[in-house]
Amino acid sequence: MPAVTVENPLTLPRVAEPQAAVPRKVLAVVSAPGGFEGEGFPVRRAFAGINYQYLDPFIMMDQMGEVEYAPGEPKGTPWHPHRGFETVTYLIDGTFVHQDSNGGGGVINGGDTQWMTAGSGLLHIEAPPESLVVSGGLFHGLQLWVNLPASDKMMPPRYQDIGGGQVQLLTTPDGGSLLRVIAGELDGHQGPGITHTPITMIHATVSPGAQITLPWREDFNALAYVMAGRGSVGEDRRPVQTGQTAVFGEGGSLTVRADASQDSNAPDLEVVLLGGRPIREPMAHYGPFVMNSKHELQQAFDDFQAGRLGRIPTTARTGLGHRGTGEADQD
Repeated sequence: MPAVTVENPLTLPRVAEPQAAVPRKVLAVVSAPGGFEGEGFPVRRAFAGINYQYLDPFIMMDQMGEVEYAPGEPKGTPWHPHRGFETVTYLIDGTFVHQDSNGGGGVINGGDTQWMTAGSGLLHIEAPPESLVVSGGLFHGLQLWVNLPASDKMMPPRYQDIGGGQVQLLTTPDGGSLLRVIAGELDGHQGPGITHTPITMIHATVSPGAQITLPWREDFNALAYVMAGRGSVGEDRRPVQTGQTAVFGEGGSLTVRADASQDSNAPDLEVVLLGGRPIREPMAHYGPFVMNSKHELQQAFDDFQAGRLGRIPTTARTGLGHRGTGEADQD
């Protein structure tokens, strides 16, 4: 880590530190419990225990790995349905193959992002390529679920393949941090991800002893999840470390610092910064479906069982050694 970097951050555009903005206070720091997903790959549940009022429009986020697989060990997920939200898979190390029943999919490598809008529904699979299963290797990434408002829940599915080279790279005035804007906007700089729900998603690498103070939209919430390293958040310097999420209150800026001393296996503070405009609608969430009512959840299950969310393609898990080509063809 990180997968996308530069030799000299001072060559990048710099994000100006806001001068008159009200700093956001840290409301809580929550530790993510561990678990397993899909066919058995390890995850940290980044948002477990956080009240949804501070997460909206985000639903959940898993840190997948970091794990060094032995030959034969790499795992993925079996075919499964989705409806009513978007999945964002950001890969830091390794390779993952995606395919859906609507024609979308491809191969993502370190630094790439796969942005899938499930909308009205589809079937989906995520799996390591056969070459990685045979050889083993390092695997590390994030999967974020973003809610859709009621008006967009039944929109046609869409797939975005965001290569690492498309991500907007920025730095701080002293060049002590590398900011990767995956989606949304930061200080006038736009990330490549196309979002239906207004959000910002940034992967920041903060050098030991460095600090970032970023402007943050006042109509957005603010979360900081530590993927690796140690540091502090907010003006009162609340300590944070690997596997912890900081929840910020209201304001126009947020601050993250890296401790001067880091571990050899995590030489920098690696943090994902998230913000979004709350949807503030009723949410009914069960398994792979995120709707607005229990009735809509039942309809999603009924449609899945009746095959109306799509069928597993005849080319499932084979012939996937290509990058996606953008939006999926619609039925």
